[in-house]
Amino acid sequence: MIKCIAVDDEPLALKQISSYIERTPFLDLQASFDNAMDALQFITENKIDLIYLDIQMPDLNGIEMAKSLSNGPQIIFTTAYSEYAIDGFKVNAIDYILKPLDYASFFKASLKAQSFLERNTAFSENLQANSNHLFIKSEYKIIRIEIGDILYIEGMREYVRIHLANAKPLMTLLSMKKIEEKLPSASFMRVHRSYIVNLQKISTIERNRIIFNDVYIPISDQYKEKFQSFIDNNFLI
Repeated sequence: MIKCIAVDDEPLALKQISSYIERTPFLDLQASFDNAMDALQFITENKIDLIYLDIQMPDLNGIEMAKSLSNGPQIIFTTAYSEYAIDGFKVNAIDYILKPLDYASFFKASLKAQSFLERNTAFSENLQANSNHLFIKSEYKIIRIEIGDILYIEGMREYVRIHLANAKPLMTLLSMKKIEEKLPSASFMRVHRSYIVNLQKISTIERNRIIFNDVYIPISDQYKEKFQSFIDNNFLI
């Protein structure tokens, strides 16, 4: 099921789009909102796959809301003005539906979203890795990362941020468990609920913290024994 929300400041339009979601078998309506600010708050606290989003709204319009969502849910815009289509695709919206809404147009756009999300899920589940590199999806691009360039990986709810030695960090929609399974265990170790480190890149450890440049990564009690075993096996006396 695709978890989705509807956002529209027009009560009748919001009621209609919500009813369309509820009658579509592969959609699961989590909530509906008459303003963007409440919707953004809900998204930060809940996992949402898809937003049916009106464009013309007071305070924060749909385009502005979409731009504020970094690697967030997919978007289908609902609008009475076709000229907004170009703006919609600039923020990587899957589709847009012109008002007045009809179910045929809604269903066609929703099928498009379903196909995109299924491909995205399949890609994540089949994250390719070997001893030298892995592929991730970040900002609508597939990027190859050399495993040896990874310093550490930081968990952020449904996302992970991959910190690299000589490049900007990359965000991807992936769980810590999934990426941990794909990395070579001889080189990578989880030292905290939110951190996986490249053991080959560790140069300084201080008071149960691993230091990468100016970043201090804590070693939690849950992983301390395993990490200490690694240190003992590589300690010269």
